[in-house]
Amino acid sequence: MYSTMKVTFYGQSCLTVETAGKTLLFDPFIRENELAKHIDVDQIQADYILITHGHFDHVADAPELAKRTGALVISTPEVCAWLEKQGVEKTQGMGQGGSVTLDFGRVKMVAAIHGSRLPDGSPGGFPVGFVVDTAEGSFYHAGDTALTMDMQLIGQSSRLKWAALPVGDFYTMGVDDAIRAADFIGCQRILGIHYDTFPPIRLNREEARQRFTAAGKDLILIGIGASLDL
Repeated sequence: MYSTMKVTFYGQSCLTVETAGKTLLFDPFIRENELAKHIDVDQIQADYILITHGHFDHVADAPELAKRTGALVISTPEVCAWLEKQGVEKTQGMGQGGSVTLDFGRVKMVAAIHGSRLPDGSPGGFPVGFVVDTAEGSFYHAGDTALTMDMQLIGQSSRLKWAALPVGDFYTMGVDDAIRAADFIGCQRILGIHYDTFPPIRLNREEARQRFTAAGKDLILIGIGASLDL
């Protein structure tokens, strides 16, 4: 029986996962998020920072946090090169389909459908998601993506405890496509990400939960700064 992982949500697609004695931070965007003004970024710790693509709402706090915590940043080579120019010393650039085994488990970089231009206008390479396997179970952070048939490959190869999927629509898939994605990946517990931050992605939470429930799935929406065990 797997033990639980502690997940803390910081808004948009940013969250930490405490698993196997390590803290993984995804897509750090806090200081410039009006909804996360109450979060003290200086208190956030990380052993690893995983970045799905180069858009500002996924990388804005990455240089500061990587340098302060000494975390290893895992992302595409282009995002890693951008961070290195800003003084980040520990990076691991990977390609879609590649994996790396670390002290907490295994990280596999999987496909996403989106853009990836960095804040300075330079290309960020391809967008990605991450499948993370640990002794406490496996999970999937989809990053920013449309629904894609490739998600079925994740369901065929991984037994996921939970998955973080975008539900805000407009820039990414919305609720209906996220439900289909949950079917593709074979996962019933979905942590909603990428919603409410900007006007086009405001979410009707009650309606979204009802649609997931009707599909036999659990949509988890938690407050910014809140934590839960998954």
